[in-house]
Amino acid sequence: MPGFGNDFETEALYGALPVGRNSPQRCPYGLYAEQLSGSPFTAPRVANERSWLYRMRPTVRHFGAMVPVDLPFWRSAPVRGEARTPPVPLRWGATPIPDEPLTFLTGMRTVCAAGDASGHQGSATHLYLATRSMEDDYFYNADAEMLVVPQVGALTFFTEMGIIDVAPGEIAILPRGCKFKAMLGDGPARGYVCENYGAKFTCPDRGPIGANCLANPRDFLTPVAAYEEKDGTACTLTVKWGGDFHVTQIDHSPLDVVAWHGNYAPYKYNLRNFSPVGPILFDHADPSIFTVLTSPSGEPGTANVDFVIFPPRWLVAENTFRPPWYHMNIMSEFMGLIEGVYDAKPEGFVPGGMSLHNCMLPHGPDTEAFLKGSFAPMEPAKLDNTIAFMFETLLPQHLTRYAAEHPELQASYPQCWAGIEKNFDPTRPEWSG
Repeated sequence: MPGFGNDFETEALYGALPVGRNSPQRCPYGLYAEQLSGSPFTAPRVANERSWLYRMRPTVRHFGAMVPVDLPFWRSAPVRGEARTPPVPLRWGATPIPDEPLTFLTGMRTVCAAGDASGHQGSATHLYLATRSMEDDYFYNADAEMLVVPQVGALTFFTEMGIIDVAPGEIAILPRGCKFKAMLGDGPARGYVCENYGAKFTCPDRGPIGANCLANPRDFLTPVAAYEEKDGTACTLTVKWGGDFHVTQIDHSPLDVVAWHGNYAPYKYNLRNFSPVGPILFDHADPSIFTVLTSPSGEPGTANVDFVIFPPRWLVAENTFRPPWYHMNIMSEFMGLIEGVYDAKPEGFVPGGMSLHNCMLPHGPDTEAFLKGSFAPMEPAKLDNTIAFMFETLLPQHLTRYAAEHPELQASYPQCWAGIEKNFDPTRPEWSG
């Protein structure tokens, strides 16, 4: 179903969705009515999010004895003090997908985090490494919504509100409190996750851009209702709450929603549908023009988290240094590369790799990119076969021990700028290299 933030209605069985009321005395087919609220009851209409689910069993029946379980590599903020976070730019190579059996949950590896999961502020950034499907294993995250960015391998998220197939070049958003299991598509999978503790992601305001371009609402897709009827089977439900994990054993699938309506639901988006805008005469715009989704903070114009992409696009600006410029930013920037080459780092930043440029730490083009950008012909050029992304946040990111001790951490990363020399010559107004 297309559209961003729409009020949807869908049923997997004809007549399962009550008409004209949310909670009839007796629901069709003996179903139970249950509301899933993604906002306070009294939130303004524009921000009020809830969906009514019509299910075989209410969620209270999905719980038994809750047993603590340790997922040691999945960390929640605050993680400060777990490892030293040096005040330098950091970069990692691609993490190999191991041979051991790992699900989307057990293969989660936290790189950095900030804020407080219990305080509903900040975010955590993870890698996931998955080699097997969650057949009878289910999960929901009470701490955060999850933005999933596949890099290798397709995933199918069977959620309680429908099925989402997502592949590299697409993203999926799984709302806080939504139950799901993750199934592998065509083999092992690797990718990135932003676990957003704060305000849920929404489309950014376009301002003077107007009604079109960037991420258009029609390109966001929400699944139609689908249910899994599985009785008498040993199933495991894992719940993340307050940064801790608990497991309960149940004898049925919790993905038993036959119909639902509302505006709080999972969705997907194809990054190739992003319509970029940019300078068409001279100079270089800020990377914020590539924002797909934003999680606002309490401060106007400052994001809890922005999800930004750098897609294929034309470069046409005249007499302009076209690669990203050197800068220091009050925001912290985690970057990943889905495919291709990133124009500011043609060497060392590989698909499946990642970098972290924390608050007020300098970064920009490496030596090769600077020289190429300084003397490239000023004719239209297309950046093609590339998709990079950035999680940008107002909070400085603190490393986990996993990231600080990762074998792919590139200790030599700052050396990519070592070849940048002093070119200043007061006798030569025109620098010719």
